Amino acid sequence: MHEVEHTVSAHNTDTASSNRIHDDATARRFGFRGGLVPGVDVYAYLVHLPAARWGREWLTGGSLVARFEQPVYDGDAVQVVWAPTGDLELRDPAGQRCAVATPARQATRGSIYDFPLVASVAREDRPPASPETLAVGTLFALEPHRFDADVAQAYLDDVREDLALFRVEGIAHPAWLLRDANYVLSANVELGPWIHVESEVVHHGLVTDGAVVSARARVERLFEKKGHRFVTLAVQHLADERTVMTTWHTAIYRPRQVAEAG
Repeated sequence: MHEVEHTVSAHNTDTASSNRIHDDATARRFGFRGGLVPGVDVYAYLVHLPAARWGREWLTGGSLVARFEQPVYDGDAVQVVWAPTGDLELRDPAGQRCAVATPARQATRGSIYDFPLVASVAREDRPPASPETLAVGTLFALEPHRFDADVAQAYLDDVREDLALFRVEGIAHPAWLLRDANYVLSANVELGPWIHVESEVVHHGLVTDGAVVSARARVERLFEKKGHRFVTLAVQHLADERTVMTTWHTAIYRPRQVAEAG
């Protein structure tokens, strides 16, 4: 019988991050209760039910479109449930919907990008994020790094994931890979506090122990809403030079509170 709900004690894994939106003091100045649990970790909570239901088939050809609507805070007992619509909903202890996701056993959007490799930027040379440095069509790349299944057990602990698919079989968790969509942005432009708001992820293949993973990205869209400045990246995730995942990744790269503070 398939799991129909998944309860997790949320954990803020990024309190020491350069993205200070995960820091309690900074987040409170922005009007939040405390530091935000990273969107990629909320994504990990959402992944559990479709991964449990469809397993490797989903990880090689399925998809998940996730929107993060309200903050999730450290220590909150959040619940992920299958809604009657077939969507996944993540709710906080008060029952408020904080995230919603649409899973598909087989993706209908099957594009595989093949972005050219561009030089990565030294950390000290990153330009500030702006409409100029994030112009549509701009290409970014992230330095390759290795997936070590034993080391990644600590990440599974952080996101409270116990599926044998990841624990025993040593397959990379989709949220572990999705972090590279954040990193390819933050490695190439200098960001202040910023907020991950949506990811559309399509799986093309498995990532297993020892694979060398990397990411290439292209700026797809810039827009402004309610004073916030947004960017959407199309991200090509590679493992041993194979495209294993495609992500359309949207973030508020300059919250309105930054502009209001001058």
